[in-house]
Amino acid sequence: MVPSGVSTRLTRTDVDRIAALAHLELTESETERFTRQLGDILSYFDRLQQIDTTGVPATTHPVTSAPVLRADDPCASMPRDEALANAPDPGGDGLFRVPKVIG
Repeated sequence: MVPSGVSTRLTRTDVDRIAALAHLELTESETERFTRQLGDILSYFDRLQQIDTTGVPATTHPVTSAPVLRADDPCASMPRDEALANAPDPGGDGLFRVPKVIG
């Protein structure tokens, strides 16, 4: 949100500074294009701030319904031999063998 009284007019210097903060190297044409595009975005936000929202309740979440979850009913698990059937290296102890990833 652009604070009240702040200019929404962006300069090339502003865009160069933003690009430097983002570690971006922009060409001359990109700097011109982004100056125009970012200025348009800030102008749009300025227009939005001028809208009277008195009496309009704040929206905290666009979806008002709760997620639909399935029942957590216990059931039989897959047999170990069937689970290990597609393992690339099942090992001999009935466990999945995976590559070492820590130290």
